[in-house]
Amino acid sequence: MTHKYNKQVFALLAAAALFSACSVTKTYEKPKMQTDGLYRGQNSTDSATIATQPWQSLFTDEKLKVLIQRGLDQNINLKNAIQNILQAQATVQKAKMAFLPSLSAGANYTRSKQSSAGLNFPPGININTLTNTYQLSMTTSWEADIWGKLSSSKRAALAQYLGTDAAKKAIQTQLIADIANNYYNLLALDQQLAITQATLKSRIASVETMKSLKEGAVVNGAAVVQSEASRYATEVTIPDLKRSIRETENAMSILLAQNPGSIDRSTMDQQTVPTTLTVGVPAQLLQNRPDVQQAEFAFRSAFENTNLARTYFYPTLTLSATGGFSNLQLKDFFDHSVFYNLVGGLTQPIFNQGQNKARLKTAQSAQIQAMNNFQQSLYVAGQEVSNALYAYETAVEKQDSRAKQIAALVKAVDYTQDLLRYSSATNYTDVLTSEQSLLAAQLSGVSDHLQKLQAVVNLYRALGGGWK
Repeated sequence: MTHKYNKQVFALLAAAALFSACSVTKTYEKPKMQTDGLYRGQNSTDSATIATQPWQSLFTDEKLKVLIQRGLDQNINLKNAIQNILQAQATVQKAKMAFLPSLSAGANYTRSKQSSAGLNFPPGININTLTNTYQLSMTTSWEADIWGKLSSSKRAALAQYLGTDAAKKAIQTQLIADIANNYYNLLALDQQLAITQATLKSRIASVETMKSLKEGAVVNGAAVVQSEASRYATEVTIPDLKRSIRETENAMSILLAQNPGSIDRSTMDQQTVPTTLTVGVPAQLLQNRPDVQQAEFAFRSAFENTNLARTYFYPTLTLSATGGFSNLQLKDFFDHSVFYNLVGGLTQPIFNQGQNKARLKTAQSAQIQAMNNFQQSLYVAGQEVSNALYAYETAVEKQDSRAKQIAALVKAVDYTQDLLRYSSATNYTDVLTSEQSLLAAQLSGVSDHLQKLQAVVNLYRALGGGWK
């Protein structure tokens, strides 16, 4: 009997091996993405790119480096991303364990009593209907991966894990860029505040000058009032600048995962930018941009989920076995009390074909969406690189013109002030116009420098720098 049963089990295993050779799942192949022209006019064939440069060498400000490192150590979003990786690792481990047979142990004690009347014994027969049963058993079950169901599930879990790792890298690159951009914004606000405060001192002095000129009958009372209005117009902008500084410091504190407070920093004049910005070729975004990698892993996971959905149309082979000891007497527990059973069977779905078709249709639709998202992520990456490059180029282009504009306006202020004192060829309105134009140009000059610094940061992040 045992020999016959062994033949049956062997036949089931042979069938499983035969079916596994006819797997219904497909092998994943990396999609071919069109990357030509992503940088809009940048057709370099040089693979050198600042994305491979460590952030410690890209940024030269030591105080900024300290802040970035603190953010990488403490940022809450980054810590949560690491926890996502740990959860995904557990999911992968769970998928791997599905290939192994399950094993469980049990110990049971049963006390039962039958009704003598219910058993319909003949009269005069007295049989003890109270029984105690002791049982110790182990049960195992194993599902053969005939159609690749377990393999597809494992590969989908692995893709999800790799996606969480890429997501963590994307958060890291964004965090570095956010800290640097906020830092440079603080330096720009500091410089704009210093320029405005220096201008305010000049306007206060100008009021006194206008009063003296009025006493000398050089100007009239209107010039004095205009100078006072100009002084207050400058003064009223200072609280807004201080508020912006406070809010930016508070935003930086969130990035650093610390209580709101002052941020230790240097000055705008101490900042430098790389003399050359290498961007490589667009195809490198597929390897360097973490969010693009994440999108591909999401597509790969969706691909494997489609494979998994296909396997539900085919039968599953399950082998299970139970064995142990069972006896009515505890003292004779191991004597002639061995029991076991072995079960092997194929289960073919019959009445749930509609459910299986819906599952497959849903998985295929999700796969198409994941592919579209992958393509979209590449387009967005190209857009960000193009925008950052052009922002840098326009900032450089404005630099020389802005310097000339400020120099010309400084002279205009000096000339109109001298003319007001010693000639009737001008009036205070001309002085006021030139002073206001000079202040606006100086503040714009700071914004130009900020644009240049932030363009480098944004280009670095857009190319995928900061995580290697």
